[in-house]
Amino acid sequence: MKTTITFSILIWINSSRAKENEAEIFARVTVNQRRVNISLKKKVNIDSWDKAKSRVKGTGQDARILNGYIEQSQAALFQAYQDLKAERKMITAEAVKSRFLGTDQQHYSLQNIIDYHNDNHAHKLHKATLGLYKTTQSYLLEFVKKEFGTSDIYLRDLNYSFVIKFDNFLRAYKLSRNKKRILGNTIIKHIQRLRKMVTMAFHIEWIDRDPFVKYKPIFEKSEREYLSQAELQNIENYETDIERLNIVKDLFIFSCYTGIAYVDVMKLTKDNVLLGIDGGQWIITKRTKTNTPVKIPILDTTQQLIDKYKNNIRAQVTGTLLPTLSNQKLNSYLKEIADGCKMKKNLTFHMARHTFATTVTLTNGVPIETVSKLLGHTKLSTTQIYAKVIERKVSDDMNALKLVLTKNKAENDLKNSESVG
Repeated sequence: MKTTITFSILIWINSSRAKENEAEIFARVTVNQRRVNISLKKKVNIDSWDKAKSRVKGTGQDARILNGYIEQSQAALFQAYQDLKAERKMITAEAVKSRFLGTDQQHYSLQNIIDYHNDNHAHKLHKATLGLYKTTQSYLLEFVKKEFGTSDIYLRDLNYSFVIKFDNFLRAYKLSRNKKRILGNTIIKHIQRLRKMVTMAFHIEWIDRDPFVKYKPIFEKSEREYLSQAELQNIENYETDIERLNIVKDLFIFSCYTGIAYVDVMKLTKDNVLLGIDGGQWIITKRTKTNTPVKIPILDTTQQLIDKYKNNIRAQVTGTLLPTLSNQKLNSYLKEIADGCKMKKNLTFHMARHTFATTVTLTNGVPIETVSKLLGHTKLSTTQIYAKVIERKVSDDMNALKLVLTKNKAENDLKNSESVG
């Protein structure tokens, strides 16, 4: 059943409360016979008020300015009514008044969405990831202070220009600890975190438009460094009398044959070694980064390392499957191993995970879908980066082969020409 809405606006003055013959101007909004009065914050001399026309008498400058203000207010009230109607909101006199005064909509700020994000995602994100968000948020508020001279800014004021200026701010920023600039891909990560928070604000209807519509981030392509089969074998054959280097080598090799990241290797216990679906020994755990379940069949090399440290005192003290070291020390000691192996690559522990993905699995014909599961990737596209690395290696090898074949052909043509001569 269609409901008819009656709506009217009356401009009037409250002459009963006039002081020194000046009365305040009001707008009376009536919806379905219910009304509210709204002060227009202006006063007029009672003698110059035309009650029939609801306007100021005369054509002088003061009269024209005040009448213009009244007409604008009347138009804004009608627009408030039209907006509520278009939005299918409940239309009452109070609702029109609230829309006209702007009190029906709370205007949220950048700090509001930062607080909302942190409060609602503290239990969902790993503490390291939440820490990255807080770094981004710190840069954001520093940028707002520098750019706008204020500690906060309304979300409604975020636009494409804000995003570009924040991007430029990060590119010019010098880190206090070493005076170096923030790397390009790190800047994109900061922008992505801002975008996720702003998208959240859009979804919960704190803003009505997306300021990132025209922004297209471009990641700088970076190679995923990994070890070739020969380099991996070189490290496996590395021998030293220094115990800490032997432990680091074994931890690195363990990751090369499992694909497990540093933080997850350090958390492994004997309880993570279980019988798999095939009746063999598997490592079953979860990735700290994404909380994704990971199930990895244990290869011979992996089993040998597990057996080697079964009764290790350091591992027993920590209750872990293998001895534990800080990531900083681990990577520092890996550089010593790289020097001992005469390796020019910047050897890091995370390179072991890349090596597992490329040299140990994909290169040996393990399907990419299986590798994705072993690595605990939530998207196949993440794993496809490694497949592209393999393709690039194939391309490089084939180009090298082309040069050899071209050289051989040139030598044969030369020999043939000499024999004919």
